[in-house]
Amino acid sequence: MEMLNAAVSAVNNVLWSYVLIVVLVGCGLWFTFSTRFVQLRMLPEMVRLLVSGIGTKTPGISSFQAFCVSTASRVGVGNIAGVAIAIVTGGPGAVFWMWVIAFFGCATGFTESTLAQIYKLPRPLGLFHGGPAYYIKNALHQPGVARLFAVLLAVTFGFIYVSVQSNTIAQSLQHAVGISPVATAGVLAVLTGLVIFGGVRRIAQFTEYLVPIMAGLYILAAIAVVLMNLSAVPDMFALILHDAFSPQAAVGGGLGTAVLTGIKRGLFSNEAGEGSVPNAAATADVSHPVQQGLVQAFGVYVDTWIVCSATAFIILLTGQYTIGGELTGVALAQQSLASVFGALAPTVVAIMVFLFAFSSIVGNYYYGEINVPFFGKNAEKWLQAFRVGVILMVIFGALAELNLVWNLADLFMAFLCLTNLYAVARLAKYTRIALADYTQQKAAGKKEPTFDPRILGNTDGMHAWGVDK
Repeated sequence: MEMLNAAVSAVNNVLWSYVLIVVLVGCGLWFTFSTRFVQLRMLPEMVRLLVSGIGTKTPGISSFQAFCVSTASRVGVGNIAGVAIAIVTGGPGAVFWMWVIAFFGCATGFTESTLAQIYKLPRPLGLFHGGPAYYIKNALHQPGVARLFAVLLAVTFGFIYVSVQSNTIAQSLQHAVGISPVATAGVLAVLTGLVIFGGVRRIAQFTEYLVPIMAGLYILAAIAVVLMNLSAVPDMFALILHDAFSPQAAVGGGLGTAVLTGIKRGLFSNEAGEGSVPNAAATADVSHPVQQGLVQAFGVYVDTWIVCSATAFIILLTGQYTIGGELTGVALAQQSLASVFGALAPTVVAIMVFLFAFSSIVGNYYYGEINVPFFGKNAEKWLQAFRVGVILMVIFGALAELNLVWNLADLFMAFLCLTNLYAVARLAKYTRIALADYTQQKAAGKKEPTFDPRILGNTDGMHAWGVDK
């Protein structure tokens, strides 16, 4: 295991130091300027669409349900363990770089999710599916690249990321109440099987109720910590900003480590550019692709600027961290809350981690499921094998070492980003045309704009907007 971990770390160092940071930031800047800062000027519309979608009933999956499926995957251990790891590894300044990558990632998330809506495919009973593998195949006509992305995404989310979630659940329960990882692995395997064999409707319904509850409880805990340490808040922000550009000596690698750590942990959490969220975005039944693009873009803010910031504030204000120290991940978050709320805090955090991570297991599984048809013939057999594989990886993750699990996540995340952003960059012009159409209809007084695919000038690869009729 040590040799594998060392090899994966070496490859990650090359990819993240010389390739990914350039591609991610470059695409984020490009999409930001080409959409005229869609993440700022359309922010009120994002909030309106999200709020108006709550409780909406549709024949298939509503806009809000699709948002909750993606948020179930986004809002997981990356928001707790990932932020703690970022602070211990890169110092408080890493938090600033998480915020930066989220701002530009919002434009990337809008672009990829709108494309998923444009090129989604209809299914029976008013359902839809789609994502990068589908727009790579149907719009770019590159089935080989589409199959590569589908396999990468299924392995990354269905296997690697699932193991990260179960690993964190096992660690938090062991730290809080002494439950052995073996017992946790068994219970998680059973619960995962019960949900993932129920289909997309059960997944959507499960996340619609769980996500708002778990995020709300965690944010309330963070608000309590902030209020109890209100006088220290200005100094905390000053520390984050100072260390973002002048890291403390304890940060090995200095500024480069702070930046890279913040970007890696931020991307793992908000997933902008990975090509995962578009799989959920494509399921929504909306009147215009831009609507779901805006809703999913707002999810980047929710994930990083709200939930990740909550963890950062808890850790920094309680002062329980040591840069380069051994206490990290979810154990650090538990100890930080215990210093404020007492001995019961680790148990409460363990419950929150369980809810966060288990919802992510379900959301991650769905991303893999939607791409299984690209594996080859006999899709149903592949699907059953994939489900069994997911359950086995839940067990593996609960028993594996922390460093190996996170390094594998970084490696596959890099491959996913490169494959997806290649396609998004080639198709981005259609997103800009759709956005201009949407804003023009809104300016003309139309409350709910409708989409005519002919405005794009090329309807090749579109199958859910009446083009085939």
